Amino acid sequence: MARRFGRESGIIGAAAAAVVSLAVAGTLAFGDFGTTSQAEAESVDDAKAQQAAPVDPSIVHASDRPGRSLNITIDDGPDPAWTPKVLAVLKKHNVKAVFCMIGPQAKAHPDLVKQVVAAGHRLCDHTVSHNTGMDHQPESYQSRQILDAQKMIEDAAGGARVEYYRAPGGAFTPYSRKLAAQHGMRPLGWNVDSKDFEGGTVDGIEATVRGELSNGPTVLFHDGGGDRARTVESLDRLLPWMQQQGYGFGFPKR
Repeated sequence: MARRFGRESGIIGAAAAAVVSLAVAGTLAFGDFGTTSQAEAESVDDAKAQQAAPVDPSIVHASDRPGRSLNITIDDGPDPAWTPKVLAVLKKHNVKAVFCMIGPQAKAHPDLVKQVVAAGHRLCDHTVSHNTGMDHQPESYQSRQILDAQKMIEDAAGGARVEYYRAPGGAFTPYSRKLAAQHGMRPLGWNVDSKDFEGGTVDGIEATVRGELSNGPTVLFHDGGGDRARTVESLDRLLPWMQQQGYGFGFPKR
């Protein structure tokens, strides 16, 4: 710009043009620099916000709620017959839970996954195939099972994060725990197995849970894999009983 003005207007014009050019260029540069810096700063902030804090690869059982607290966890869904009934019971008693979902089930029923998230519950990766022998499989197999399921669940959820990983049957390996943690998922165990998947009576499920609560805070139920009518009734009885015993409900520590 200055060179063009110099040719047309002579030395004085060139000098004036140079001043104008520098002023304009400086203004533009300042504006561009300011805008770019702000955008870059915002981008960095967004990236930082999206990055999960480092996740502990050890298996968690403890509750994030202080005091007398339990973590309710629900496995093997979502299931169109039973997940809505489990959600209704949890809502009735104002309890939040962690839903450990099987990838293809989540993919097949995204509406249910979104309902779980909308109700304030948390998501857990329970693999693609629910292979309880995963700890005897190669790392490549474990990786596919865990990461493919995570993507299926998060896609079905519309972007909500999967915060935990539970190995089918507790078949964790050092590799699978580390992999899950690297992808933002805390390995999740349990202390109390309701045995609701074994086809016992509601009274039997209740007795099992009551008898094992001293083992620790994380309690395992199921909303998939079969008829869960007994689970629904057991939860409807146990949740108010737990509250009467002075328990509150939290989530497993992250």
